[in-house]
Amino acid sequence: MTRILLLSDTHSHMDENILKYVRQADEIWHAGDIGSLAVTDVLQKIKPVRAVYGNIDNKDIQMEFPLNNRFKCEEVDVLMTHIGGYPPKYNSRAKDLIGENTPKLFICGHSHILKVMWDKKLGVLHMNPGACGKHGFHQVRTMLRFVIDGKEIKDLEIVELGKRGG
Repeated sequence: MTRILLLSDTHSHMDENILKYVRQADEIWHAGDIGSLAVTDVLQKIKPVRAVYGNIDNKDIQMEFPLNNRFKCEEVDVLMTHIGGYPPKYNSRAKDLIGENTPKLFICGHSHILKVMWDKKLGVLHMNPGACGKHGFHQVRTMLRFVIDGKEIKDLEIVELGKRGG
């Protein structure tokens, strides 16, 4: 059983409210727009981090993290990228990636809109944790946490961190 904290769009922001949930997880997954390596440095001191770079991330972050991160967590095949869209409106790059070798879990960020939905046609669970940073148009800062147990994805929770400005 692996407890996952999924976050995105920190835009260089990290605070104790986020770190409280980091400490409760086994792995931290960051879906891009990290903003500063200071963010992932803090996270990596606490728990293992899997991440991708986003469209605002500089060359240093791009050297540290890939555009696409394909991995297995227990028996779940995961594909994470920053800009991907959502079922059935994936962007062309994500559609190609998913179509070539369909994962069980497809994760992206970028929109700052929390969204979890099944792609019934492809049998893929899509997750976007929204944004937990303070930069952007979102009203409430959000993350997702869930458990991967063998081939099951379960116990999904939305974590609300309060208003963006607060």
